[in-house]
Amino acid sequence: MQATWVSRNGTARLLVVFGGWAVGADPFRHLARDCDLLFLDDYRDLDWEPEGLKAYDERVLLAWSFGVAAYAHWSVGRADPFTRKVAANGTVSPVDRRVGIPPVIYRATHDGLSADSYQDFLTRAWGAEQPRAEIDVAARRSELAAVEQRGAAREVSFDRIWISGKDGIFPPANMTRAWVGQAGAVRSLPDAPHVPFDGFKSVEALWA
Repeated sequence: MQATWVSRNGTARLLVVFGGWAVGADPFRHLARDCDLLFLDDYRDLDWEPEGLKAYDERVLLAWSFGVAAYAHWSVGRADPFTRKVAANGTVSPVDRRVGIPPVIYRATHDGLSADSYQDFLTRAWGAEQPRAEIDVAARRSELAAVEQRGAAREVSFDRIWISGKDGIFPPANMTRAWVGQAGAVRSLPDAPHVPFDGFKSVEALWA
């Protein structure tokens, strides 16, 4: 994994984001107004040691998209460092016909990955056309392969689980099935896309 400090000002609260595929930290930067923010992505491996987390009074996890399964795998055999955990638009089974991204779609994304298909992905993720962005095709294809090979993780309990009704990456019906065991924690964002974070104006809103 790659770890990037988006904000590190010594506040009492830390937000750790297990991000998604090929999107980066930009969708989360506005949440750093009242907390430090550590962003993790690139799941070709899951090597990360959470040094320094105990210095914070409150340690919030936001696991989004592929970050949900990545966190669930990473957490095996580790003490839980977080005081609160939130999941959004992902499942612990990232490639699955019923509770994840359908395999035929996933493999088409992997096999056909290009600069143009990446732009199509960004449009589906945001629900609107996005500015042209660069992608390291070989690295991101390798990441897709690693995520599929790693497979499903054990289920992890979350304090809040968000499902966007207009998610163009993880089918909302599949996410609903995936989280049936934690239905009490699930909240719907009926009109939101896969990247819903413009609708969250504060860290507290993540678990409202």
